[in-house]
Amino acid sequence: MIIENQAMVTDAVVAAVSRTEDPRLREILLALVRHLHGFVREVRLTEREFQEAVRVIVAMGQKTTPSHNEVVLMAGSLGVSSLVCLLNNGNNGQTETQANLLGPFWRDDQPLSASGDTLVRSPTPGPGLVVRASLQDGNGRAVAGAEIDVWHSSPEGLYENQDPGQAEMNLRGRFISDEAGRFDFRSVMPAGYPIPVDGPVGELVRVTRRHNFRPAHLHFMVYKPGFKTLISQVYAPDDEHIDSDVQFGVTRALIGNYIRHDEPSPELGFSAPWYALDQRFTLEAGEARRPVAPIRAKALPSMHQR
Repeated sequence: MIIENQAMVTDAVVAAVSRTEDPRLREILLALVRHLHGFVREVRLTEREFQEAVRVIVAMGQKTTPSHNEVVLMAGSLGVSSLVCLLNNGNNGQTETQANLLGPFWRDDQPLSASGDTLVRSPTPGPGLVVRASLQDGNGRAVAGAEIDVWHSSPEGLYENQDPGQAEMNLRGRFISDEAGRFDFRSVMPAGYPIPVDGPVGELVRVTRRHNFRPAHLHFMVYKPGFKTLISQVYAPDDEHIDSDVQFGVTRALIGNYIRHDEPSPELGFSAPWYALDQRFTLEAGEARRPVAPIRAKALPSMHQR
């Protein structure tokens, strides 16, 4: 098709992608073209603005490394990750759900741990935390033999992949639920933390006059054939950013009941204060699928740390 005016550009692209054989891919591409072209027309995007948009997209790719995923971080900062999650869980977005963002920090090679083990693999000062969790199906029956990945930031607000000072896989583990659907572990209480702002995500946060903090939380991912993989986060209710998460991830169903204890626990090896969390997860029937890990490695020490 010879293009004679701006309207014909969309017609030509729609005709081209209409030949896509896969029905779902064709549906997505057609909608993408129509909405993207409509957006360009609505804001009357200038050539200079288009060049700037391309720069941002390129910069996201350049900023992404084996230990950092800027694209996932941007999707969360625009609310896209949260929207996709809520549309696809809880009866297709109709009911409350415990599903939440995967985030940019999960690793697929987290070590298998026995129930009751600690996630602390290198000195990590902070209040102790014990988590007792259970899994059930939609009818309240225990789900045994599920794999549960757990990961979280340190009390300083850094995941081990960001921090060369933490041991490999510190504050990470993988558990198997017992016949009663239970598993438990010890760790340290996570802290809220700032997301990295030295790339395009930082530009977005600054221009929209937002802070760049996430409230304190634990990550869980539950995998078992016959159930939809549950990716979840459990947030600390007293965090100062609980109602202004830069990644738009906090829902009412995910605010946990972290109970503070002001007496030491010799049994757990905790000095005071320490925290306890009892958490129950309900799994939906569906396809079990482990996602592609957004990162694959740990950050290397900078030159002054070597």
